[in-house]
Amino acid sequence: MAEDVLLNVPTIQQQYHWDCGLACSKMVLRYLHPVSEEDFEKTCWELKLTQSVWTIDLAYLMRHLDIRHCFCTQTLGVDKGFRTQSFYKKHFDTEEDRVNKLFQNAESKGVIVKKCSVSVQEIQAHLEQGHVAIVLVNAVVLKCEDCSSPVKYCCFLPVGQKCFCRKPEYQGHFIVLCGFNKTTGSIYYNNPAYFDRVCCTSFQNFEDAWRSYGTDEDILFVFKDS
Repeated sequence: MAEDVLLNVPTIQQQYHWDCGLACSKMVLRYLHPVSEEDFEKTCWELKLTQSVWTIDLAYLMRHLDIRHCFCTQTLGVDKGFRTQSFYKKHFDTEEDRVNKLFQNAESKGVIVKKCSVSVQEIQAHLEQGHVAIVLVNAVVLKCEDCSSPVKYCCFLPVGQKCFCRKPEYQGHFIVLCGFNKTTGSIYYNNPAYFDRVCCTSFQNFEDAWRSYGTDEDILFVFKDS
């Protein structure tokens, strides 16, 4: 296995507090299978991807655009324990049925979903082949070694909501994995909170953020030969 891999995945900044997953999808699509903005917006409209976007939504998005993918998660559906988390509380009741139905219909729609645990070594092997992955992490835990200051949590607040920068327990956020360095034990990723950099953290910090309660260890593998 290569010691150092860094794929040329473009950085795209999110526009709102809720669309980090869509920004990550745009990065991936520009990297491997360019799709016009018109087609992308049309697909998002057809899939009703507005205000609340789950990893399963991104898997459906890839399927609609004929992108080879595999969504790995710890829970096939919505974990009812998330109901009490402030991050999920507001939309939980309206989203639970919708998201569960997406999981139930996935196979018939050609959306690839697996309930399994993924290792960092498997992620490295995926990246080494030139493929990328969209990962759900806890932004509170994720720390970039190269950024002088951490992302402010007000970046993720709804427009117009007053910010007191009080650190929440969990802040779900999507990032794109684009490389690693085995010598330094680092993983490279694009954070849609920024438009001008590739971020870097240790394998351990990445795992801590990715395996935090609230993420279901969601990872959407996307393949270059789509």
